[in-house]
Amino acid sequence: MYYLTTGLGVFAGVHLFAMFLTNHRNALLKYLGEGPYKGIFSLLSIVGLFLIVWGYWTMSNGPEANELAYIPMAGMRHVTMILVLLGFISIGASHGKGHLKLWLRNPMSIGIGLWAAGHLLSNGRIYDVLMFGMFLILAILDVIVCTMRGKRPMHTPRVRSDIIAVTVGVVLYAIFLFGFHPYVLNLPVIG
Repeated sequence: MYYLTTGLGVFAGVHLFAMFLTNHRNALLKYLGEGPYKGIFSLLSIVGLFLIVWGYWTMSNGPEANELAYIPMAGMRHVTMILVLLGFISIGASHGKGHLKLWLRNPMSIGIGLWAAGHLLSNGRIYDVLMFGMFLILAILDVIVCTMRGKRPMHTPRVRSDIIAVTVGVVLYAIFLFGFHPYVLNLPVIG
């Protein structure tokens, strides 16, 4: 539990700092410069993610593996699969200049939110709720904060970017569904 909660704290802390303490963030950005600031932000995020993954893996293979926060409703696996696919497509849309990005306004956070919400529908173990819950909360907060600040993409949309977003999303989905889940996590989704 220690590694998971520490990783969640580091990852969420860095993102919440950037999201809500904008005066401090801007002062630090000005003091350090853009490159070093982004480097430190990225490094802390990666350390947090590493601790999250390590803690999650440790808990899923330890005595806490079957401790439930709730029992998921039957049949949620298919809903999860649809939400995760839409989430990956949204994440793919965040890097282009397509209609999807304009429509979603905040496709990265929406994609992370769909991914997390889908997993919460199918998984009720304590470590699942901690991890996916934190990502869902961060995603929702980011969408709210960006909306309140009027932050939105401004570009001339290109259909090519939407095709690439959907392709990237489907490919990522297939990699996670047929590769990462069964062979890395040892949790086959299909079967």
